[in-house]
This record gives sequence, C-alpha cells and structure tokens, in this order.
Amino acid sequence: MTNFRTQFLLVGFLLTSFFLQAQKIKDPDDFLIPKGVDSLPKIFLLGSFHFEYPNLDANKVDKSKQIDILSEQKQKELQKLLDYIAIFRPTKICIEAPVQWNAMEKYRMYKTGKKELGRDEIQQIAFRLMDRFKLDTVYCVDASTIADDLSESKDSTVIKPYIDEIFKDYSFKAIPTYKKWIEYETEQNLKVPLFEYFKYFNSQKRFLRDYGYYLSGEFKNGKYNGADALATYWYDRNLRIFRNIQRITTSSNDRILVLFGAGHISILDQLLKCTPEYNYIKFDDLKNQSNR
Repeated sequence: MTNFRTQFLLVGFLLTSFFLQAQKIKDPDDFLIPKGVDSLPKIFLLGSFHFEYPNLDANKVDKSKQIDILSEQKQKELQKLLDYIAIFRPTKICIEAPVQWNAMEKYRMYKTGKKELGRDEIQQIAFRLMDRFKLDTVYCVDASTIADDLSESKDSTVIKPYIDEIFKDYSFKAIPTYKKWIEYETEQNLKVPLFEYFKYFNSQKRFLRDYGYYLSGEFKNGKYNGADALATYWYDRNLRIFRNIQRITTSSNDRILVLFGAGHISILDQLLKCTPEYNYIKFDDLKNQSNR
C-alpha cells in the first residue's frame, strides 16, 4: 500500500511538473509585435565621422590626421561602402541637419550641375544613395534641445540661471582613457580602408562604450549638475531626433536609413533596441540581407 501511494504521488508530481512546463510564460513581443518583427518598418543606423572635419565637437582632429574623402583612393573605398549600404535599399534617408540647412536646395544644385558634391558625409553618402534609389527627398531630423528652449524663453529669469549653472563646467571633454581611445581611432582612420573603419565604427561594442563616454567625466559634476546637463541637452536632443524619425515613418514598408555622427548613433541604438515599433537592422546584419 505504501509503495502504491509513493508511486501515485510520484506520478502526480511528474504530471504537475509537465503541465507547469507546458504553461510557458509568453514573450513580451507576443503582445507588442503580434504580427512579428518582419511586419514592422525597417531602420538602419549608420554612424559616421564628419568627412569635412568642422571640428565643432569637443574632440578636435588635427589637420595632419584628417583623411581626404575626395582623394581618388578614398573615393574608391567610399564606393565599396556605398555598395554595402545599398543592400538595405532605403526608401527614406534621415540626416544630421536642421531644416534650415536647405538639404534639398543643395541636392538640386548638385543635380543641375551648378555645384559639385560637397565633402561632408551627407553629400558623399546620402545624396549618392538618393541618386541610386531615385529618392525625391531627404529628411532633416536633427533637433534643438529643451535646454536651448528654456534658456531662450521669455520667462527665463529663474530657468536661465539654473541652465547656466549646470552647464558652467560642462564641455563634453573626454577623460584620459576615452581621450586615448579617441586618438587611437583617429589614427586608425588613416590606416584602414573606409569600409573596414565603418564596420568597426558601427559595431555593437563600440556603440556600447561610446554611450558610456557620456556617463564619465563631467557627468559627475556637482551632485546632479552633470546628469542634468546630459539629460536636458545631449540626451534630449537625441530623444527629439528619435521623435522626428517616428514622425516621418508612414508605412510598415518604410526602409529608413539614419545617417548621423557616431555620438548620436550610440544613443539611438539604445532607443531602437527598446522600441517595438521598428525592425532594427544593424550594420553586420546587411550581409545576410542581400537576398531579401
């Protein structure tokens, strides 16, 4: 009798375990993306250094360490990069420029032969891809920041002193370890072909550590000064850029290429990994997309 009872309990335990395992907790995407990721508009981030070296960022590049994107060799290398990006087959291209930059006027000047393509990455990459895919517009999705808006508002007697205080010692300068890394990257840009550099520049590990750049150094200013400066300026700017990308997304068939400086891309990368609204195609993914 005892042996039978033991066997009965064992069978009951096994059946209970089986049914518990069968009741697997659903994946969040079963609710958030019920039709699957392939039903979503596709988006591809391309982080770039600034080809024309305006040196407006905190970390400047000395003239002796700048590549000449218009040289014959770099133009050949650029063609290989463009051929790779073209695998994505963009239907829309977003660029790091405000509306006031008059991108389409610059494009028309180039198309009518009134002006050669400029040196910057927008003209060298975005305009050429517009030609290849016969796109009729390019989207300027850069944005100002809440810090700018607040400090320039009419009622800024309280806000402006606060903004001035948190930005007093904030300049986006790199700490020594990051400075050493940035200098190394700049030197490598002189040594390796453009495609290989972009492949590295758009790697997930680099995005991760580039994101970490903003959490070091001046981020630690005061109690919250650095955190507030980052949130109201740099982070807010990229959130607004992301919002602008959402605004130009009109169809599940959209294939959106986002061409921005790498510092922006590291934050946009995090946002796109979290949102259930896009099918995020990463740089290395393109080699598996050519037959789709």
